[in-house]
Amino acid sequence: MIETSKPVVEKVAIIGGGIGGLATAIALRKQGIDAHVYEKAREFLPVGAGVGLHPNGLRCLDAIKPGIVDILKCSGCQVDKVTLKTSTGETIMTYESPMIKKYGQPTLTIWWCRLQQILASYLPSEVIHLNHCCIGFEQNENSVITHFKNGKTVESDLLIGADGVNSKVREILISDGEPRYVGSMSWRAVVNYQDELLQPHEVILMKGEESIVFLLGVGEGNMSWLARKLLPDSTLSSTLAEAKSRVLREFANSMEPVRELIAQTDPEGILEGSICDRLPLKQWSYARVTLLGDAAHPMTPAAGQGANTTFEDAYELAECLRNFSDLQTALANYDNRRIQRTAIIQTHSAEREKLYYQPFQQNNQQLQQERENLENWMYNYEPKSESRLRPG
Repeated sequence: MIETSKPVVEKVAIIGGGIGGLATAIALRKQGIDAHVYEKAREFLPVGAGVGLHPNGLRCLDAIKPGIVDILKCSGCQVDKVTLKTSTGETIMTYESPMIKKYGQPTLTIWWCRLQQILASYLPSEVIHLNHCCIGFEQNENSVITHFKNGKTVESDLLIGADGVNSKVREILISDGEPRYVGSMSWRAVVNYQDELLQPHEVILMKGEESIVFLLGVGEGNMSWLARKLLPDSTLSSTLAEAKSRVLREFANSMEPVRELIAQTDPEGILEGSICDRLPLKQWSYARVTLLGDAAHPMTPAAGQGANTTFEDAYELAECLRNFSDLQTALANYDNRRIQRTAIIQTHSAEREKLYYQPFQQNNQQLQQERENLENWMYNYEPKSESRLRPG
C-alpha cells in the first residue's frame, strides 16, 4: 500500500442522503475528493426513530470528523443502564452498561433525523442534491453516467450506492431480487420524554409473547418507543391510521403506560416496517460502482450494528481511495476489508433476531461467552488497525 499525494478519483456521486451517504461525503471531501450526495426526498424531514451508536461506530465517526462525537454526545443520550422487563412491567433484571469501561466509548442513542442533520451540517449545502431519485446508470472505462427521475444526469469517476435496503444501485449492479423478510414487523416513533416510564440514561427492553418493546431516550427532551412482533404477514398498512390501529391491537396486552404511550402518538409519527435483510455478497465493487451500508450488507437491528458498520464502510472506503494508486486496486481492497467482517455481523444479527423472542436466558454460560467474544470483536474495532478484520 502506498499513500498517494493525489486521490485516485476526483468526482464521486453518492446515491442516498441518509447517514451513510452523508458520512461518506464528509470522509471523501476531507481527502480532497469532490463528493456530491443525491437524495430522492424533496427535503430532510424529522423522520426515523432512535438509533444506537456503539464504540466501533463512534470511533469511525471520530476518525472521519474529529469533534463530531462530542456534538453527538450533547445531542443524544448516553446509555448507562439497561432494564429487562416482562410485557406487564415486572422487572427481571437491571445491569449497568459496560461500554465506557471496556471500550472507551459509550453507547449513544439519538434520533435518526438529528444524526442526519448533524452530519449534513458538516457539508457545503451545494453538494447535497435533494429531489434526485436515481433511475439508472451506465459506466465505461473513464466514467459513470447516472440518470435521475427529474431528467438530470451526472457524470462522475465513481458511483457509490448508499441508498438502503431497497437500493436501486444494487438492483442494477447485482440483480439479486427483493430483500428477505425475517418474520418480524416493526413500529417505532419519537415522542416527548416521559420520565415516569424511563429514567435518564436508561434503555428498557420488555418481552411479551413473540413481541418486544424498547424504550430509549434520544436526547433533547425526546424518547423513542420501538415495538416489534413476530408475524407471518409482512404486508404494510394502507394508511397511517391503520398502522396505528394495528400496533395498538398487536400490543393490547402490554403494560398500560406503554399502550397509553402508543395511543398518544400521532399516526403521522409512527413508522411501520417489515424487518428484512439479505444474504452476504462476495463482491460489492464492479468497475466504477460500489455499495455501502444497507445497500451492501442489510442486517436485522438485533445486534445494533446497521449504522455502526455503515460508518466503518465510510471510513474504510475513503482510506482505500486515498492509499492506492488506481481505482480497481482501491475498490478491491475496500471489498477485502469490509465483506468478511460485515458478513459475520449480518449472520450474527439474523441469529440474534430469533433469540430476541425467546424467554430470557440467564444461565447459558456458553452462549453468553460466545456472544461476549463476538461483541468484543465488534466493539473493539479500531479504524487504523489491521487487526480489526477477523474475530479472535
